[in-house]
Amino acid sequence: MKLVREHCPEFCLLLNCCRWNFATGRDERPSIRTDLNWVYFARLARFHLVQGLAWNALAPNANRIPQIEAEQLSSDARAIAATNLGIAHECASLYSEFAKSGLPILFVKGLTVGALSYRSPMLKMGWDIDVLIDPANLSEAADILLARGFSLRLPAGLAELPSWHSRSKESVWGRTDGVHVELHTRLVDNRAFLPSVDVNSPSQIIEVTRGVNLPTLAKDELLAYLCVHGASSAWFRLKWISDFAALLHPLHADELQRLYDRSQELGAHRAAAQAFLLADALYGSLDGTNLRARLSEDRSNLRLAESAFRQVTKSREPTSTPLGTWRIHLTQLLLKPGLGFKVSEAARQLSAALA
Repeated sequence: MKLVREHCPEFCLLLNCCRWNFATGRDERPSIRTDLNWVYFARLARFHLVQGLAWNALAPNANRIPQIEAEQLSSDARAIAATNLGIAHECASLYSEFAKSGLPILFVKGLTVGALSYRSPMLKMGWDIDVLIDPANLSEAADILLARGFSLRLPAGLAELPSWHSRSKESVWGRTDGVHVELHTRLVDNRAFLPSVDVNSPSQIIEVTRGVNLPTLAKDELLAYLCVHGASSAWFRLKWISDFAALLHPLHADELQRLYDRSQELGAHRAAAQAFLLADALYGSLDGTNLRARLSEDRSNLRLAESAFRQVTKSREPTSTPLGTWRIHLTQLLLKPGLGFKVSEAARQLSAALA
């Protein structure tokens, strides 16, 4: 993979801003070059959904940023924090409603990952609430969402909900105030991954903001899930791999090795190698470990990591060009060894495209 420093200075600064938000002992703010294109930097931050993290790192040096771009980043950061605060209180209400009904629920991605990752978690971009439930409780979960003012956005009608969840991992719900819920009955598109990870898996309670404590997956299961989730889109946004690298950052070499081995037991397959190697390429997550060399021995691991590296450093929507997602779909065929998996994954992708 090309070195990050070979890429544009705006991307390198954005990367350093994200790193500053989770790297311990880094009192020194990211250095700012005099030749930066700040219009492009602000656009880049918005594309990668890390405006809040960027502003948090740069705010004390705002006098070195052109006023228009500084105001854009500052405004985005305030809006992100306000949105997250509203989402946190809605999560608390949902958790309470599910608990009253005796229904298990886990909050995945979003605020719980932010609280585990960053020194200022409310600045991690979010717009929806991802929850995992027991498939057997789909009807009761739908009733709770309807009672809280949500309406079904995908699929089109409630009558379709059971059949939809039999072939799709989540349904999408929205409310007039802009809050969205992705209701998951499983975490993965292809059932070949993470077969044992569900709402009854080991969990942990995370304080996402004062007075709001939410359940999410335990560390082993969470990291394995984030690997598979990121691989589903080849990690084309910096936000996703920054979250993952932030979770890896405080861990020692032995623990990183254990977590990778555990991801294989849980069924993350090559998605885990892709995630670990990409985090290493961008953030040096595997410095001082033997894991980098071990994972690099498999050429498929390297191909997957290199493809993700190209995606995240392109910094444009894959759908912005005709057939722009073909590389992502191709990488998905490599995420598990064996012809049988490739056939099943190709069939899944075709079915999704025709739906």
